[in-house]
Amino acid sequence: MQPRDLSTHSPYVPGRGVEEVARDLGLDPDDLIKLSSNENPHGASPDAVTAIREHADGISVYPKASHTDVTARLAEKWGVDDEQVWLSPGADGSIDYLSRAMLEPDDRILVPEPGFAYYGMSAQYHHGEVNEYALTPDDDFAQTAEAVLSEYAGERIVYVTSPHNPSGSEMPLSEVRKLADATAAETLVVVDEAYGEFAETDSAVSLLDDRDDVAVLRTFSKAYGLAGLRVGYAVVPDDWADAYARVNTPFAASELACRAALAALDDDDHVEKSVETARWAREYIAEHLDAPTYDSAANFVLAEVGDASAVDEAAQQEGVIIRDCSSFGLPSCVRISTGTREGTKEAVDRLNDVLADLELGVHA
Repeated sequence: MQPRDLSTHSPYVPGRGVEEVARDLGLDPDDLIKLSSNENPHGASPDAVTAIREHADGISVYPKASHTDVTARLAEKWGVDDEQVWLSPGADGSIDYLSRAMLEPDDRILVPEPGFAYYGMSAQYHHGEVNEYALTPDDDFAQTAEAVLSEYAGERIVYVTSPHNPSGSEMPLSEVRKLADATAAETLVVVDEAYGEFAETDSAVSLLDDRDDVAVLRTFSKAYGLAGLRVGYAVVPDDWADAYARVNTPFAASELACRAALAALDDDDHVEKSVETARWAREYIAEHLDAPTYDSAANFVLAEVGDASAVDEAAQQEGVIIRDCSSFGLPSCVRISTGTREGTKEAVDRLNDVLADLELGVHA
C-alpha cells in the first residue's frame, strides 16, 4: 500500500528555528537573533496570552461560540457580513478552503514567482495545475496588472501577494481593480495580505463592496504575534454564504486560538508597537546594512548579498538566523525579518561583519 504519486509535490521549506540552529552549531539559544520567519519580535499580544490562561479550562468543549464570536468581530472590523469571513487554521487554511470551493480537477491557478509555495501546493492537493507570472529584481519586483495579465490564460484563481513575500513590494488597489476587471467572470483574484498591517495602503477588502471576483487573505501570525496558534481568515464575496460550511474543516480554529484572536483584536497598543517597530527596523536595515536592499512594505527586507547560502551559513555562526532565498529562486538574496530595535541593530552589526569577512575571503 502506497499513497498516490506525490513526486511532483515539493515540500514547504520554512526558516530555521533557534533550537535547531543552536543544536547544530553548539551555540547558546539566548545568543541567537532569529530573523528568518517574519515573526513578531515583541511576541504575542499580552491580552491574548491572558485570554489563553483564562480559557484553558474550556479546551474540552468544541469552539462553537468562540468561533462565532471571532467571525462576528472580524466582520464588524471590515464592514462585511458574518458569512463573508472564513476563519481558518492560518491563512494557508483559507487557501485550502478556496481551492476546495473553486477548483475542479485540472483547473489552473496563476501565482507569482517567486512567491509563497503553498498557493501551488494547495492547488496540486486538489488536482489543479499551477502557472506562474514573474516578479523580477530588474524592476524591484514591481507588481502591475499588466505583468500578471501577460501570463493570464483564463486561470480559475489568480494570486496576488501584497506586500509580496519575499520582496516586500505592493500591488496598488488600482492595479488589483484593473486586474479583476480584465480577467474572466469565473476567475477569482485572491489578494494575500498576510503582511497588510505593516503597509500603509488600504486593504483590498474595500473592493468587495461592489464586486464578486475578489477575495482577501489575512492572518493573526504576524502583527498580532499568534503564529504558534495558527489562526487566519479569508474575506470573500457576499454571495458565497453557504460555501464555507461545505468546504471548511469542522471548527476551523481551536478554542484557545479563537479566544486569543478575540483578545488580540482589541489590543491596539500591541499592534501599533509591532507595526511601528517593523517600519523603523526595515528603514534601519535599508540604511545601515552593507548590501543593496529592496523597498519593503512588510516586516522584512530583501537584500542582495551575492552568495546567499554562504552568507546565511556564516551569519548563523555569528548568531543571526536569516532566510536564504535560494528556495525562492533568488540565490543571491537573503530575507531579513525586522526585530526589536536592539535586536535589529545588533543583527545588522553582525551581518556587516559577516559580509566584510566574506568579501575579504573572496579577495584574499
